[in-house]
Amino acid sequence: MRPQVLDGERWAAEHPEGMPVDQAFALFDAFRPVSVTEMIGRWRGSGLPTGSPLDGLLESYGWYGKEFLDAETVHPLLFSTRSGPRPVDPALIPVSVLRGRPGLAHSRAVRAAFTAVRPLLITARPRARLREIEHRGVVTAAMVYDALPIIDVFRRVSARTVLGLMDLRGLPDPFFFVLHRD
Repeated sequence: MRPQVLDGERWAAEHPEGMPVDQAFALFDAFRPVSVTEMIGRWRGSGLPTGSPLDGLLESYGWYGKEFLDAETVHPLLFSTRSGPRPVDPALIPVSVLRGRPGLAHSRAVRAAFTAVRPLLITARPRARLREIEHRGVVTAAMVYDALPIIDVFRRVSARTVLGLMDLRGLPDPFFFVLHRD
């Protein structure tokens, strides 16, 4: 696949059901890198199912997306609220549960508990930064979490869509997601 001949918007619309992880890697590698400045703005997110234990998890919790105000001011997790998307402090999310017991994270009881405490997790402080890093042999924009062992790496699908890969230390394969510019 050559990224210059792919219609990125159509591709994103045609793949809501996902794909095998090896195909997602091949597609990620085919897309062009994205610069830090191109990421500035608010983005609506959705998972790209690949068989990851995290597939569908963020959406079930009301994930809205991400917001990049500048390279130093990043809100990595926006969640939908009645008053619009609000940033949540990801440092307060039990990453060990995501890695070791993803089934528990998917449970209705844990989702209900998160919904109940989510107002307490809202923050105005940035919790990540944007940097250009080399990943899979290509220098591209990436979001580095301040307090978690996570790096989200981005590739350009189109001017309004990027494919992201969440690299979480201890998770065998990455979690893939798509961001659409608001």
